[in-house]
Amino acid sequence: MNNLLPFVILILFIAIQRVVELFIAKSNEKWLKRQGAIEFGNKHYKYLVFMHLLFFVALSTEKVLLNRGLSAVWPIFLAVFMLAQFMRGWAISSLGKYWNTKILVLKHAQVVRKGPYRLLKHPNYFVVTTELLVVPLLFNAFYTALLFTIFNFMILSIRIPEEEKALSMYTEYDEVFRGCHRFIPRIVK
Repeated sequence: MNNLLPFVILILFIAIQRVVELFIAKSNEKWLKRQGAIEFGNKHYKYLVFMHLLFFVALSTEKVLLNRGLSAVWPIFLAVFMLAQFMRGWAISSLGKYWNTKILVLKHAQVVRKGPYRLLKHPNYFVVTTELLVVPLLFNAFYTALLFTIFNFMILSIRIPEEEKALSMYTEYDEVFRGCHRFIPRIVK
């Protein structure tokens, strides 16, 4: 049972974090829609949510059924996870009322280019991608790490272009992020 305690603590931490994020997102969604924001990507959003829920099921199943213990290099994976949490908080606070789990675009809104958005176009997706790999590896859940890296790639290959297209249509997104890669950090001069 001792082997299970770190897993339960981390899963509870992530679950509580997600619930808090959903409350923030819902509050921001209401505000954005009152300002006239337009929603995009609602066809794929349910699959994104389903993937994240399925991640917890798959990870827990692999951990328990295959009796996966902590990785021998767990401090490294935990450090990467904690850095990702810092970046997540930084991304959310940098976007403020504009942060959401949905694609909501306010016409002619000023594009945020502060915090981690000075370095990356999509720091929040970078964080999620990191988590979907690092959390399973922390517990030697190799099947979950591989499967959800693939699932995440599939959903983001739909979501990111749709988000960028929407932002490009209604804001100065292309101009603001010219020369900035989606996931490779830009060296700030």
